[in-house]
Amino acid sequence: MFDRALLDALPVEHLCDLSIDLEPAQIISTPLGTRLTFVTKGGRFEGPGFRGEMLPGGGDWVWLGADGISRMDVRATLRTHDGVLIHYDSNGVLRFPPDGRQRLADGERLSVDESYVRPTPRFETSDERYSWLSGLVVVGYGEYGHGRIDHRMYRIL
Repeated sequence: MFDRALLDALPVEHLCDLSIDLEPAQIISTPLGTRLTFVTKGGRFEGPGFRGEMLPGGGDWVWLGADGISRMDVRATLRTHDGVLIHYDSNGVLRFPPDGRQRLADGERLSVDESYVRPTPRFETSDERYSWLSGLVVVGYGEYGHGRIDHRMYRIL
């Protein structure tokens, strides 16, 4: 039914690397779990087809479930090097080692080998130079450090 070779080697292409600087978390206990709100201070992105900055003021509204898995809910604005604004939103999951959150609080960085950080971003713009971004399926992986996130994004071909 499906081409097994395609399933075994999903064709992807590097889209961009994204680095985001964050304010300290606002931690909110709720009946459904813990919410962590991270406000973005800014960031940078660069890839073969576009580059620029993430503007301050967006955020990541993380929900930490009782299962220890965090669910991302990111919304921000990107500005390309030539001035185009792009709406960015991303969902995904984060799973850290048992001591991961304490290590982050202590200023350590969690490598991609010891954590599971998988964003699924979407891009929206009607500017013809970048409208191709609006039709992509994108997945990524990332590393977390105290006050900073680094993601590598791939478009699925």
